[in-house]
Amino acid sequence: MDTKILLENGTNELEVLEFKLDGNAYGINVAKIKEIITYEPVTPVPNAHPSIEGIFMPRDTMITAIDLKNCLQRGTAEPGGLFIITSFNKLDIAFHVDSVIGIHRVSWRDIIKPGSTVSTTEEGVSTGIIKFEDRLIIILDFEKIVTDINPETGLKMTDIEELGERQRNDVPILIAEDSPLLNKLIVDSLHKAGYANLIHTENGQQAYEVIEECKREGTLKEHVQCIITDIEMPIMDGHRLTKLVKSDEETKDIPVVIFSSLVNDEMKRKGAALGANAQLSKPEIGNLVRTVDELVLNLR
Repeated sequence: MDTKILLENGTNELEVLEFKLDGNAYGINVAKIKEIITYEPVTPVPNAHPSIEGIFMPRDTMITAIDLKNCLQRGTAEPGGLFIITSFNKLDIAFHVDSVIGIHRVSWRDIIKPGSTVSTTEEGVSTGIIKFEDRLIIILDFEKIVTDINPETGLKMTDIEELGERQRNDVPILIAEDSPLLNKLIVDSLHKAGYANLIHTENGQQAYEVIEECKREGTLKEHVQCIITDIEMPIMDGHRLTKLVKSDEETKDIPVVIFSSLVNDEMKRKGAALGANAQLSKPEIGNLVRTVDELVLNLR
């Protein structure tokens, strides 16, 4: 299946691959997918996490295979089906699924933020829900799934401690991140790094509304001198936010840092075309602080 469908930059759209697992419909952002291959036997890893099926080497590259059914507490995968091989947070991982249905092009505005409509088991590993024809497609939080299996793949908070003692400053930074956990971790990290004047929002739309309000009140410089944004967010994604900021004469000089698990070569080209000043992968929290340092100090 061709998963390399190209989207125009900053249109606030994404491609979602729908797949089946135990009769249920789930989704993953196509931007995370490297390829889809037929299931092949894997080599078990002694003392590994129960959700890790094992390892295998397609094209001489070592890949870890994850039993997605086990992650969702729906039993254990049987031989057969497909592997969706993904790439995010600088990791190549295969997820074992039953079958693939197809690819849907949707707007981030059409993605419903999960809440009471999702069962307790799935709520923690879902980033959104799409109503498509006669069914709901649950978009899974693959970053959280991997981090739950191995916390070392998440934000490396030790990088902040290695920065040592730092002076407090009041440079105003606007943050757009839909994950409550990551939002808090980013805010906590910046606080530890000395940045005390932070506004954090849940998506690009909320962040843009803050910018628009500051423009109306003439307080833009007092409240927004740097923007940190995720890419994947409901209602408005980070690429759309970047495009709006960089195409506006009043805001085009505000540094925008894209901080996302999706930062790869293709996404970097898209971000650069939109005018992003820096693009970093989410484990690099220490580099995020260093990058913000460079960008805001250049403004002073």
